[in-house]
Amino acid sequence: MQKPSQKPNDPNFSSGPCKKRPGYSLAALDTSCLGRSHRSTLGKKKLAEVIERSRNILGMPSDWRLGIVPASDTGAVEMAMWAMLGPRPVNVLVWESFSGGWATDAQKQLKLDNLTVTEVDYGKLPDLDAVDWSHDVVFVFNGTTSGVRVPNGDWIKDDREGLAICDATSAAFAMEMPWDKLDVVTWSWQKVMGGEGAHGMLALSPRAVERLTSFDSGRPLPKIFRMLKKGALNEGIFEGSTINTPSMLAVEDCLDGLRWAESIGGRSALIKRSEANLAALDKWVAGSDWCRFLAEDEKTKSSTSMCLTFTKLSGDAAAAAQKKMVALLDEQGVAYDIGAYRDAPAGLRIWGGSTIETSDIEALLPWLDWAYAEATS
Repeated sequence: MQKPSQKPNDPNFSSGPCKKRPGYSLAALDTSCLGRSHRSTLGKKKLAEVIERSRNILGMPSDWRLGIVPASDTGAVEMAMWAMLGPRPVNVLVWESFSGGWATDAQKQLKLDNLTVTEVDYGKLPDLDAVDWSHDVVFVFNGTTSGVRVPNGDWIKDDREGLAICDATSAAFAMEMPWDKLDVVTWSWQKVMGGEGAHGMLALSPRAVERLTSFDSGRPLPKIFRMLKKGALNEGIFEGSTINTPSMLAVEDCLDGLRWAESIGGRSALIKRSEANLAALDKWVAGSDWCRFLAEDEKTKSSTSMCLTFTKLSGDAAAAAQKKMVALLDEQGVAYDIGAYRDAPAGLRIWGGSTIETSDIEALLPWLDWAYAEATS
């Protein structure tokens, strides 16, 4: 097969850290806070600005708390789990690697007594209609390693007794968050908005705050997990007084992305860009004879972590083809870091978040055919 002539303008299709916004430049960052304390007036103002701009773009209800926390999305999810789980039975829904990690935390670290883990294979969703909402439920909104997302929040009961604890790291900003159906929502800067790593965001509904302040698990909590101060919510966390020292350069980088999002039309524009990327890939996959989406249900296909698997290859042959394709595309400067996640079935994972240009997805597609032909010849 002849090698394509046109390459994507940007070959960064990694699913995390993800591509910077179009036109990104370090020169655009305000460096006035570098070398300053994050607890200075200017430092706290910058951190509060990240919180407020994020709230506004996401359309978060005014009675929710939003804070910047350590250790990326992982830190945010684990803060919620360690502080809140215990008074009710818990159900962890697992359909990919990261949700599997939350199940491991619940089983082997928290050692919860009344725990149900509902697990299905990559490409599928659990039976969402069977979820018992008298339980606390931990789930990912979008499976970053499987490319399978929940289609909406309709399956979550309005009169739920338990908390809906949602890891939304590869969904927030690219997918509509049904805030009235959720109680804890977490994400990281390095996904849809293309920010730098190490910082997480933790959003709490009034129900989540009530649980946090009324339930004492008796567990010892490390400092970076502690959200209470003298028995009450530490409001400073949700106003820009972070638990530990954040990178102020990463803060400026985050603000740059948020301002870009506002400049193009906010949440609706971000969602539209990501969905356009899925539509471009979807059209091409429909005509492919060697790959398909890992997601089995049309309604659950992710628009961010778009995962493909082989139709004619399996086992060692599929793994070998993936390895060779990824190497070829990297060598050609066409696509970086698009191999399937290490625990997932062999295939490709192409980031389609809001910072990706649809024209780059379209330019990539002929190269995928070329790389497959080269890898299997």
